[in-house]
Amino acid sequence: MTKPSLPDLLHAAVTAVGGTERPGQVTMAEAVAEAIDDNSHLLVQAGTGTGKSLGYLVPALAQGERVVVATATLALQRQLVERDLPRTVDALHPQLRRRPQFAMLKGRSNYLCLHRLHEGVPQDEEDGLFDPFEAAAPTSKLGQDLMRLRDWSDETETGDRDDLTPGVSDKAWAQVSVSSRECLGASKCAYGPECFAESARERAKLADVVVTNHALLAIDAIEGAPVLPQHEVLIVDEAHELVSRVTGVATGELTPGQVNRAVRRSSKLVDEKVADQLQTAAEGFERVMELALPGRLEEIPEDLAYALMALRDAARAVITALGSTRDRSVQDEDAVRKQAMASVETVHGVAERITHGSEYDVVWYERHDRFGASVRVAPLSVSGLLREKLFTERSVVLASATLKLGGDFNGVGASLGLAPEGTTGDDLPVWKGIDVGSPFDYPKQGILYVAKHLSRPARDGDRGDMLDELTELMQAAGGRTLGLFSSMRAAQQAAEELRVRVPELPILLQGEDTLGELIKNFAADPKTCLFGTLSLWQGVDVPGTSCQLVVMDKIPFPRPDDPLMSARQKAVEEAGGNGFMAVAATHAALLMAQGAGRLVRATGDRGVVAVLDPRLATARYGSYLKASLPDFWYTTDRNQVRKSLAAIDAASKAAEA
Repeated sequence: MTKPSLPDLLHAAVTAVGGTERPGQVTMAEAVAEAIDDNSHLLVQAGTGTGKSLGYLVPALAQGERVVVATATLALQRQLVERDLPRTVDALHPQLRRRPQFAMLKGRSNYLCLHRLHEGVPQDEEDGLFDPFEAAAPTSKLGQDLMRLRDWSDETETGDRDDLTPGVSDKAWAQVSVSSRECLGASKCAYGPECFAESARERAKLADVVVTNHALLAIDAIEGAPVLPQHEVLIVDEAHELVSRVTGVATGELTPGQVNRAVRRSSKLVDEKVADQLQTAAEGFERVMELALPGRLEEIPEDLAYALMALRDAARAVITALGSTRDRSVQDEDAVRKQAMASVETVHGVAERITHGSEYDVVWYERHDRFGASVRVAPLSVSGLLREKLFTERSVVLASATLKLGGDFNGVGASLGLAPEGTTGDDLPVWKGIDVGSPFDYPKQGILYVAKHLSRPARDGDRGDMLDELTELMQAAGGRTLGLFSSMRAAQQAAEELRVRVPELPILLQGEDTLGELIKNFAADPKTCLFGTLSLWQGVDVPGTSCQLVVMDKIPFPRPDDPLMSARQKAVEEAGGNGFMAVAATHAALLMAQGAGRLVRATGDRGVVAVLDPRLATARYGSYLKASLPDFWYTTDRNQVRKSLAAIDAASKAAEA
């Protein structure tokens, strides 16, 4: 039997999902198939509307080896498992003569824990066990959520939090879920045979395609205990997010609240002397943290070093004692012990890591209005880790709408641990980058406007001229505005001011409702505007006439006092590189490319991306940032842009009428 051709398979899949075949999608699918065949690596930039999911799924399903697909967002995970994969498998089945199986796998805390649900939660303040179902008043929101979870546990097949609609609060979910460290293990748990998390793992072991998220991929790579089944091909979608997700997983944090929780959980299970040692160490740490000022700690202050060593040693003593003592008077002792062990091990691990003091780690103090002070530790770079853990034993395809920054893939490649494209050497992973373009005609569909006449934004300075400009642009556009701000404070100030200046245009502000509701309301009414910060730069997909003006208040460089970014910049400079371009400009380019990508989401979309920061037109790095954005028609003429916005608004009103 002849092997079916890739174009035929792609055509069948695209027809099945009701899509349109695009040249970029065909190019992408061929490049993915080639990388898998050569056991090499591919970075592929596929613009919005290319159909990149099918561009990697079809060649991956055709080659017959096990594939892991890791995405950044739950929304895309669900789209793959509920829509794209079922239809694609059905479409390819007649030609492939087999039906590839697929499964979704998430971290353990995403699944309902039957032990927690039926036996209750080991509680910090109580002796033994506490039943949240009895303690939470049935009339309270928490009580209602818990009763609903109990009912849902009888009917759900997956136990996956995302299958519960409407959802429940984090507080309610915490009562019925466990982290991997708190889990008793299937063999020791009375509910092991029915466990939802274990069932998900078993399904993943049997599947040809496993869909997971970046965080679980990072845990799998970092912690050395394999969570994902063995696989020959790894596809990372939304790959521009990977470095920050891996950094998040590799970051440790200690707060006084967290340490006190570890003390409470373990004190009843060990002898008094060992418990007192941890209690004393916790009090010492709390005193140090009361005086902590936010910022990087290039050297660990003596008082913090002393407090952390005391914590580390006391935590180690508790871990040893927890392992060797049994107390039958504690009800459901295994669960109580496991939860205590998880808390104390986390404290020990972070204290040990900071006191050990690696040159490859960055340590800093942070202050949070609600949670007080914390000390955090993160890797200076995750590139070495990614190169070693991701690119050695499998073919890796990294796909995103934004991977080519400043005209090439080397910036993103370097952050992933890859040498410049084309470099050869014994231990260097072989890779190539391709840009398959976009189906959109950017020069005809969009304008990039830079407000060159405005004053340069100063940190925390008054930006009255920027607000004047924003007001006029929004009025010309008739609303229809997505405002992307570099800080929450800037977004709030702009919303307050413009609600007074243009009361006829409703302004929604991030934080005043859930993101999903805000986006839904923004899309429903063309006059409505939506203001917000980081998650809006990449989380909004509103095709049509409701989003025709995307405004960036300023170039989103990292804050100069961001401890991790400034440490990374300094490290590049000390190695002889350009720290500003490698770290700050790359960070800004990625966000601006994502932000500008909010404007054109369909072939009929028209509009303006307005950058209210003159540095994009005047600074030396401006050309690098512009080269990272879609190829819009470019202008600094304020009158021209107002006329264009008014014309687009008039055409939209006519169409809506």
